[in-house]
Amino acid sequence: MTKAELITAVAEHAGLKKVDAEKAVSAFITSVTAALKKGDKLSLVGFGTFSTSKRAARKGQNPQTGKKITIPAAIVPKFKPGKTLKEAVNTK
Repeated sequence: MTKAELITAVAEHAGLKKVDAEKAVSAFITSVTAALKKGDKLSLVGFGTFSTSKRAARKGQNPQTGKKITIPAAIVPKFKPGKTLKEAVNTK
């Protein structure tokens, strides 16, 4: 699903105009990004938890040249699905 398809789905499910749904989706993305940038954790009960994790620097290898490289440390976003989401996805 693309962002445009998500906006269309939100508009249909919520009974909104596409313009309003696009604003809502964009506001959600912006809010999650801002919270993670501050180092906060965002929990949506039943859906999941967005957080950040520190990834240590490590050695790597360029697959094209075989040259050894150092991959710098980074803070990466993480998502842990909630119980309700897991159960919804696992139903057949």
